[in-house]
Amino acid sequence: MSEPAEAFYLPLGDGRYEPTRATESPWDPQAQHGGPPTALLGHLLDAAAGPGMRLARISADFLGAIPRRPFRVEVAELRPGRRIALFEARMVVDGRPAVVARAWAIGTGPTPPSSGRRIEPPALPGPGQELDLSGWGYGEAVEWRFTGGGNDASGSADVWTRVRIPLVAGEKLTGLARTLVVADSANGLSAALPIEEWLFIPPSITVTLARFPAAEWVHLACRSHLSADGIGVSHATLCDPDGHLGEVSQPLLVRPR
Repeated sequence: MSEPAEAFYLPLGDGRYEPTRATESPWDPQAQHGGPPTALLGHLLDAAAGPGMRLARISADFLGAIPRRPFRVEVAELRPGRRIALFEARMVVDGRPAVVARAWAIGTGPTPPSSGRRIEPPALPGPGQELDLSGWGYGEAVEWRFTGGGNDASGSADVWTRVRIPLVAGEKLTGLARTLVVADSANGLSAALPIEEWLFIPPSITVTLARFPAAEWVHLACRSHLSADGIGVSHATLCDPDGHLGEVSQPLLVRPR
């Protein structure tokens, strides 16, 4: 495995960023994987919400292949509120939006008397059991330890993930960023058909979070379901060692290569 990049993004000032090799898609080295852009826009949207508010849901739309070139991010508040607010962020590359994300932020409050049914994630496999994804930037930027299925098998997959590098150079990696960087991997990890023969293209991703992870490991339990007319849905349940974090959902275009 080659030396990982310094971070997924290098800040250029005035809301501008440069993507590094760590954002590299497995299908096109000149394009970004959907995880890092979703994480960056989510990070900036959560910051825009301010203290006392926390991002609870983000939906990111990918308006085509995301170029691996410098870009700027524009953030706007669409629905102000003290308890619930809606924000939008745009990743603009060469004057055109490449990713548009909207996020609901909800005000935090007192602890409820019940947290619901507890979900126990599987145990973290020990060192030496990680999957080697050398050869492309995003794969190398994340550590993958499978607890069910596998990257070379079709069908459902369960995997612990650990992001190895910061989202933005010079900034501490947050629990939100750790989660969103890996969330867009749900469709590829749970491919229901051989990826050498079939395309699974997600034009969007929605991540709903009850909380942010407290530790560096995030578990994805991934499933994909395909219809008879070339459309599918990928889903993942997110956990950390303390239990449930949230859910991922992605619509899919399913076509032979």
